[in-house]
Amino acid sequence: MGPAPIVAIVGRVNVGKSALFNRLLRQKRAIVDDLAGVTRDRVYAEAELDEHKVVLIDTGGLAGGREDEFYVNVRDQALEALREADLLIFVVDAQTGLLPMDEEVAQTVRRAGKPIVFVANKCESQRYELTEFTKLGFGDPIPVSAIHAHGIDDLIEALLELLPEFEEEEEAEEEWGVRIAIVGRPNAGKSSIANAILGEDRMIVSEVPGTTRDAVDTAIEIDGERYVLVDMAGLRRRFKKAEGVEYFSAIRSLRAIDRADVAVLVIDAFEGVTAADARMVSEIVDMGRGLVICAHKWDRVVEAAREGAVSKADFGKQERLMQEDFVRMVRQVLPFIEHAPVIFTSATTGIGMDKVLSMSARVVEALRREVSTSQVNRAIRHAMNQTAPPSPGGRALKIYYATQVMVRPPTIVCFVNDRELVVDSYKRYLEKQLRTELWGPGVPLRLFFRNRPREEGRIGPRRTGRKRT
Repeated sequence: MGPAPIVAIVGRVNVGKSALFNRLLRQKRAIVDDLAGVTRDRVYAEAELDEHKVVLIDTGGLAGGREDEFYVNVRDQALEALREADLLIFVVDAQTGLLPMDEEVAQTVRRAGKPIVFVANKCESQRYELTEFTKLGFGDPIPVSAIHAHGIDDLIEALLELLPEFEEEEEAEEEWGVRIAIVGRPNAGKSSIANAILGEDRMIVSEVPGTTRDAVDTAIEIDGERYVLVDMAGLRRRFKKAEGVEYFSAIRSLRAIDRADVAVLVIDAFEGVTAADARMVSEIVDMGRGLVICAHKWDRVVEAAREGAVSKADFGKQERLMQEDFVRMVRQVLPFIEHAPVIFTSATTGIGMDKVLSMSARVVEALRREVSTSQVNRAIRHAMNQTAPPSPGGRALKIYYATQVMVRPPTIVCFVNDRELVVDSYKRYLEKQLRTELWGPGVPLRLFFRNRPREEGRIGPRRTGRKRT
C-alpha cells in the first residue's frame, strides 16, 4: 500500500468546512458551529473514499478573520495545510453568495498550484444560484449540503478522479532491510536519534528517494544487517510557524508509518507521555505496524535524580527502579500497547542507542513470522487451560480450532460456537498469551472469531469427572 494522499478542505471562514469534513469522515470529529473562526487548529484524520484511503484536513479560514494574533495564526496554519496537501477542496457558501473574501481565497488557492475540487456548500434546497461563482475561474461548483448529505457522492467521484497515484512500494525493497519510521512529537529528540545512528563510522549510508513527493529514505548497513530509515527529509524539516509544528509533524509521521515495518515512537522521558504521544500510538496500532517505545533524553532524568544520591552503587539501583516506574507509567497511560518494548536512550551520552535498530529488527522479524496451525492451537489450549473463558448467561465459549491467516501483522482466526460469547477482556487475554508464546514484544496481533456450529475438535480446558452412561 502506498502513502495516503492529503486532501485539505479550504475556504473563507464559516462556509461549512468542518461540517463537510465530518460528512466525508462519517463522524463528528471537527467542531461545527455558526460562529466564524471556530476551527482554531487543523483537524486531521484518515478517511476512506470508496475504499481509497486519504488523510483529510479541516482547516481554519484563509480569509475573513480579524487581524489580531489569534486569527493571523489560524490563517497561517491554513496556508501550511494548503502547501502540504496533494488535493484541495475549495468551499464557498451558496446561501450568502459570492463575497470579496471568496475572491481572496481563490487567489491564494490558485497560487498553490494544486488540483482543486470546487464546492458550493449549504445547498439545502433548490433555491440557490451558483452562476456567480464561475467568476472565480474554477468552473461550476459542485452543489452539496454537508448537513443533509446532498451531493456528497458527486463530490467523492470528483475527488477520486483527481487523487494522485503514488508509487507502490516494490517487494524488492522489503528484502533490502527493516523499514523503520522514527516518529514522535517535535523536540522529543527524533532528529538527534537519527543523527546519532547515522553518525557511526561503521555504517554504509545512501539516500533513496521515497514514494512521497519530497520524502528521502536512508538505507544503512551495520555488521551485515540492513535497515531503511523512512523519510529522513521529514525528520530534518523545519516549519516557520511554531503553532503548526506538531500538527504537520503528525501528518508527515502518518505517511512514514504507512511505509514502514516498525515505528520507533520517541517520547521525551523528562516530560513523560502526552496526549499527542497517545494519538500517535493509536495510529501505529491501527495501521498494524510494529512498535518500539523510545524513552529519550534519559540522561536528563538521571541528572535530576542524581542530586542527593548517597553513592554510585546506590544510585545504580535507584536508576533501575526509576526505569521500572517509567515503564509502569507508560503501561498505565497507554494500556492498549502493553506489548511494546520500552528502551531508554540519550543521543547526548549514547546510552541505549545500539538498541534502537536491534530492537526494531527483532520486532520486524516477529512481525513477519508465520506460525503453524498446530502451534497456534497448542498456545490457545494452554491459555484456556490456565484461564477458562467466562460464561455469560451460563453458556461457555468453545474454540474449535484457530489458524494464522496473515503476517504483518500476524492475524489469527478462531472458529467458535458463538462469537457473541467472546468478551473483550478474554480476547485481550488470548492476544497477550499468543504474543508471549509465539511472537514476542512489539508485535500488534489481530484476533478474529467466526462461528462454526460443529463441536468436534474443540480445544479448550478439559472437563473432568465421571462419564455419563
